[in-house]
Amino acid sequence: MSRPEAKPGVMKISPYVGGKSSVPGGAKPIKLSSNEGALGPSPKAMEAAAKAAAEMHRYPDGGASAIRAAIGKRFGLDPERIVVGAGSDELIALLVKAYAGPGDEVLYSQYGFVMYPISTHAAGATPVTADEKFYRTDVDALIAKAGPKTKICFVANPNNPTGSYISAAEMKRLRDGLPPHTLLIVDAAYAEFVARNDYTAGAELVDAGENTVMLRTFSKIFAMGGMRLGWAYAPANVIDVLNRVRGPFNVSAIAQAAGVAALEDMAHQDASRAHNDKMLAWFPAEVAKLGLTTLPSVGNFVMVEFPKTGKTAAAANDFLMSRAIIPRMVANYGLPEFLRITLGTEDEMRKVLAALADFMKA
Repeated sequence: MSRPEAKPGVMKISPYVGGKSSVPGGAKPIKLSSNEGALGPSPKAMEAAAKAAAEMHRYPDGGASAIRAAIGKRFGLDPERIVVGAGSDELIALLVKAYAGPGDEVLYSQYGFVMYPISTHAAGATPVTADEKFYRTDVDALIAKAGPKTKICFVANPNNPTGSYISAAEMKRLRDGLPPHTLLIVDAAYAEFVARNDYTAGAELVDAGENTVMLRTFSKIFAMGGMRLGWAYAPANVIDVLNRVRGPFNVSAIAQAAGVAALEDMAHQDASRAHNDKMLAWFPAEVAKLGLTTLPSVGNFVMVEFPKTGKTAAAANDFLMSRAIIPRMVANYGLPEFLRITLGTEDEMRKVLAALADFMKA
């Protein structure tokens, strides 16, 4: 018997698997698998969400005017050129759906975020990767791979899972080197954690033309992953396209209210950034004392490298899980020798170090 069949591209998708949230035995875990904010969400955001929950029978503002205004005020951007989504994941999918299809190519770096190929296959387009050097986006390699079929180029900056970044000058060189018909999408989910003088999230490239988009999220420094709230800053022509393809009520009223409150709580953002700066300096140095290496990171996570035999990443993952610590395996990115470990609280990270020390001695 015949049956409905999905488009061919859909069947090429390896479904996204999120970081684990539980460990065998039901013990309360230390969850360091999803790069969630170590200090949790702003108390003001939680209060705003609770208040908004009383009106959950009402449809949200389809234009998300209050949250767009708050984003514009916080980052000095035109609210009319902002679109919000159910996480930046939704915006990634919408952009690929709108700009790429069968016969088109979507370009991204070798260790780029797995949602890029997933969204590309779903649209029927072809994902194309450019090799990296030293686990870092290679601008020359991306430019060399771009051609007439390249409709989109994604660059996660900083990159997940490697934690590396490219400078503002390198990003501009990439934009200048891509074909004019290619939409450059700068995925800056971890931008608020970066403390480097040569880094920008990409807003200036958006302002300079009609072919660059900057994506941001509330899931990282704002610690609101459960709310599903992200946003895009883009030229007017791209904003028009996104508003045509998104759902009319794609972001809940509760998420919008919580997002406004989170943006206004600068003290909580400062505390979260200061904590991450401390852990980012301290944790890799302590890991090195165990005879392990880490990749340089500017995000809220660290990639720890393990030997290819013996004390492997897979063995370390099992050992940490036995201690109710959940890291993230990244073999699906082509990085089987690494574990990605989110920077949690200091107490959590000390427990990780103790467990890693025991693993290396075992």
